[in-house]
Amino acid sequence: MRAVTGSILQPSRSCARPRRIARLFAGLGLAALAGCAVPPPKDPDALAEYREANDPYEPLNRKMYDLSMTLDKYSLRPVAKAYVWAVPYRVRQSLGNLVQTMNEPVVFFNDVGAGKSRRAGDAFVRWCINMVAGVGGLIDVAKYAGYPHHDNDAGLTLATWGVPSGPYLFMPMMGPSSFRDGAGYGIDVGLSPWNYVPRGYGLLTFNWAYNIMGTINGRADHLDALDQLQKDALDPYATIRSAYQQQRKAQTDAIRNDHRATVPDWYN
Repeated sequence: MRAVTGSILQPSRSCARPRRIARLFAGLGLAALAGCAVPPPKDPDALAEYREANDPYEPLNRKMYDLSMTLDKYSLRPVAKAYVWAVPYRVRQSLGNLVQTMNEPVVFFNDVGAGKSRRAGDAFVRWCINMVAGVGGLIDVAKYAGYPHHDNDAGLTLATWGVPSGPYLFMPMMGPSSFRDGAGYGIDVGLSPWNYVPRGYGLLTFNWAYNIMGTINGRADHLDALDQLQKDALDPYATIRSAYQQQRKAQTDAIRNDHRATVPDWYN
């Protein structure tokens, strides 16, 4: 499940291939939710709160949240804890860099789709530098060269086009989403070149291995944060929902407000 805080329940949007495929199939069933929506309340205050939460499927979403937490407790969390115990921090950090580098093509294509050529150029340069000087992405050399990582995905690109998010959704073992972001996940599957890796030379095995490792590594990065949220929040479900929605809005605004010149400053 996408881990909380920092990138609120966000896979690393490096997103494991199995999880992306699962999301794609999950997205096909979104229309079936139409009959599960809770009608808007008539009280003005309650109606305002209802609209702010944008969660007409809250009863179903809470059940999915409880299911996800239960599955996480007995599956991914123990694996992540064992991973943290067995693998040194520096190695985990390098593996995280690898997964992030592998996802840079998706970021690049979405930057192009959002009409942000400077961001797209940064993503492309990051991928080139880290694949060569960063030993296949294990070391984030690009960050030290003045090209820090930035997030983008098809859900955010659609948001910059003015596509409304639609109702909030909580997907089992995948975390918070929305109709728009659910469609975006499917688009990202098609944008990732690693999903077209041919058989032979161990490439297909490597593709699955790095995706599975990315899932475990991402969960391990947020072990303490998610545990603390579950312990301290009066309503963890509502806290995650609010944080996710705020984060997605902030990420969309960051893309829209990036008006940097196409040519980097050092080129002038």
